[in-house]
Amino acid sequence: MSLDEDLLLGVDLNLLLTFLVVFRERNVSVAARHLRVTQPAVSGSLVKLRRFFDDPLFLRLDRKMQPTPKAQEIAQTLLPAMRQIESVIRHA
Repeated sequence: MSLDEDLLLGVDLNLLLTFLVVFRERNVSVAARHLRVTQPAVSGSLVKLRRFFDDPLFLRLDRKMQPTPKAQEIAQTLLPAMRQIESVIRHA
């Protein structure tokens, strides 16, 4: 099994979880409450994610965070992967 460690070291699991919670909630403040962090912490995570994925990921429309097409694509792939990671941790 081969992994690109350099690529994976560029992002942490908490950033990916933050992405998924913002994607689900469509609201940074609500996502922050679910993640038990501050709204500025979530905003800071989004800055890092935007830089990493080279995409705005979410656009604010009518007080909601609307995902970009790239964010939709990322979420579609990331959610099943995170569920698998959750399962591994839960059954360890």
